Amino acid sequence: MTATVPPLAGHVLLLFLLQVGLLLAAAVMLGRLAVRFGWPAVAGELCAGVLLGPSILGQFAPGAMEWLFPRDAGQFHLLDAVGQLGVLLLVGITGAQMDLGLVRRRGRTAAYVSAASLVIPLGLGIGVGLLLPASFHGPEGDRTVFALFLGVALCVSAIPVIAKTLSDMNLLHRNTGQLTLAAATVDDIAGWLLLSVVSAMAASGAGAGRTAVSAACVVVVALTAWLVVRPVARVTLARADRANEPPLATAVIVMLMVLAAAGTHAVGLEAVFGVFVCGMAIRASGAARPELLAPLRTVVLGVLAPVFFAAAGLRIDLSALASPAAAGWAALVLLLAIVGKFAGAYLGARLARLNRWEAIALGAGLNARGVIEIVIATVGLRIGVLSSRMYTIIVLVAVVTSLMAPPVLRWTMRRVEHTAEEEMRAREFGLSREPTP
Repeated sequence: MTATVPPLAGHVLLLFLLQVGLLLAAAVMLGRLAVRFGWPAVAGELCAGVLLGPSILGQFAPGAMEWLFPRDAGQFHLLDAVGQLGVLLLVGITGAQMDLGLVRRRGRTAAYVSAASLVIPLGLGIGVGLLLPASFHGPEGDRTVFALFLGVALCVSAIPVIAKTLSDMNLLHRNTGQLTLAAATVDDIAGWLLLSVVSAMAASGAGAGRTAVSAACVVVVALTAWLVVRPVARVTLARADRANEPPLATAVIVMLMVLAAAGTHAVGLEAVFGVFVCGMAIRASGAARPELLAPLRTVVLGVLAPVFFAAAGLRIDLSALASPAAAGWAALVLLLAIVGKFAGAYLGARLARLNRWEAIALGAGLNARGVIEIVIATVGLRIGVLSSRMYTIIVLVAVVTSLMAPPVLRWTMRRVEHTAEEEMRAREFGLSREPTP
């Protein structure tokens, strides 16, 4: 007779419930505080984990931190499971909100901006990755894979943070805002592709054969999403919509996203890549109306994502950067991340014949790494490419670049003239003419 698997021990369950409850409470409060100051909520949500983790609570009340967040893999993996589900659904929703039509409409300019803003920071990230000491490497990544991974981390943008920042500042209707979203869309797609290939290289070695297999798997995943996921989503979501059953639609969307994540993970690619492509396929199906996504979006953005970001903050140990050498390398990585993205976006915009203020605004908007870079840092830590010290640096880059975007956008967009097209778009969206101060 097969032995019955015992349920969670009482103390394990108690700690799990306390962890989720306290992290969510701190994330919501600090997230709202960040929004009050004109910053993205993710900055406050991350600070919740920093506050309850080794950087703050661990320094002033180490006993309390050890009791609440014991160094027990099984206990922490419960929290990880909630966070992983949250981040997968968050990335899936991001994919489902991709406006590929915008990319087509603004194709030439978006191509110039996105290409330059990808290549330059990617090259700078790879370069500094080859120079960083081995103490910044994870246990599973050699120098080449580590450098490639850092390049990917520095070249991405974060559509959720960018879109929220532009919306809060009343800039979505501006041509610059539309171009920023279009270029960020291309950046994100390329970033997930690169992440998936580099992660596969880390898992199986960096040989040319494995890289070719990973690239082939990427193509197969994209075709499967288009030929299988898209029609399935169109039929099932249309039936749920006709039956007026939002819970069924939510269940179908979650099922497709989770299975897509499992499928890409099974073939050696990153789960987040699968769920991102699945989200785009759901969008392409034409059946995923905003009303059908709204319940899932509310739960993910209101509960699961804040828990993920707060849990990510728990792994930030600022004491790891206490030495002058570590702080110097961190400052260099941050500088290259900021300069590389700004320079790439500015150069691409100027090649597309935009004026300098529009080019600077594009650089500021695309510099916001936020959510996406934190996801990439978490992936790097999980697969062993990044050390905890390097993880902390990459998360700091995500936070600092996201905090920089609003003030620079306010400064530049006051100098960019309104166009008749923007006026029409503002009236269509029911927006005011001026950006939020």
